Amino acid sequence: MLVRHTLLFILILVFNVTPLASAHAQTEQQSILNSVRPSIQLASTQSKPVTNLSDYLISEKLDGVRGYWDGGAMYSRSGRKIPVPNWFVKGFPSYPLDGELWIKRGAFEQVSGIVRKSRATDKEWQSIRFMVFDLPAETSRFELRYQKAMNELNDLSPYLKVVDQYSFNSTQQLDTRLQAIIDEGGEGLMLHKKSAIYQVGRSQDIVKLKPFYDAEATVIAHKEGKGKFSGMLGALVVENEQGKIFNLGSGLSKAQRLNPPKVGSLVTYKYYGLTQKGTPRFASFLRVRAAQ
Repeated sequence: MLVRHTLLFILILVFNVTPLASAHAQTEQQSILNSVRPSIQLASTQSKPVTNLSDYLISEKLDGVRGYWDGGAMYSRSGRKIPVPNWFVKGFPSYPLDGELWIKRGAFEQVSGIVRKSRATDKEWQSIRFMVFDLPAETSRFELRYQKAMNELNDLSPYLKVVDQYSFNSTQQLDTRLQAIIDEGGEGLMLHKKSAIYQVGRSQDIVKLKPFYDAEATVIAHKEGKGKFSGMLGALVVENEQGKIFNLGSGLSKAQRLNPPKVGSLVTYKYYGLTQKGTPRFASFLRVRAAQ
C-alpha cells in the first residue's frame, strides 16, 4: 500500500547514544572511556512537518554503523577507534568524512559485528563500503558539500562511495520513492536541507522519514511464554528513555526466545505512534543494540 503524505516527518537523532553492553570486555570499555567523541552532526527529536520539499536533498537511510574518518583513522560515534585494515582505507582523502559503514539492506547485525571485532578477517571487511554523506570540515552549504564529495571521492577507492542524493518537488514523488525503498528491504529516507551548514551537535536540518518509528529501550525483565511459547520467552519487559514500561512480545525469533537479550541490555523496537498515555503503539522487537 502506498505510503501516504499524511506520514509525519520526524526530526531525530541521526544516531542514538548507545550505552556499553555489559557483555563487552572491560578493556574495550576503558578504551571507549579514554576516547574522544568525534565532532559530528546530530539532529533533534522533535516532530515537525516539512512544507517545502524542494529545499531538501533526499537519500536512502542506510542501516549501518556510523563512521567518522578524520583523515588518518576511522572512529565510531562514541569515539572508539575502528580497526579498519590499511588496504581498506588506501586512497581515502586526508580530510574528514562523515558516513556509514554499510554492507547492504538488512545487514546491520553483520556490519556491527565486523566493526566491533578487534581482528575481523579481510574477507569480512571486503563486504563493507564506507558510504559518505557529509564533509565535516567544509563550511559551505550542504548542496555544495555534496557536489564536492561527488567530484572528489567516488573514484578514490572501491570501498569508498558517496551516498546518492535526489530532489523531489511533491509528496507524491517522495511517497513513491519511500515505498520503493521499503519494498526493497530498506529502512526509509533521509532529508537534508540544501542550505544547511555542517553543525557539530544538534541540527534542525536533518529529517528521517520512515513508515514506522524506532527507538531504544532497556530490558528490565523477562516474561515467561505460554502456549506455543511455553518454556521460552513470552515477552521482554522494557523501559524506554521516557520511563515508559511495556512489553515487546512480537518480532522475536525462536532462537531469541530460547536465548533472549539479557536484562540490562539495550534493544531497538519499532512502533506506530503513541497512545494517549504516551506508550509506544504496536511496539515490536527489532534487534539488540550493540555498543558502537
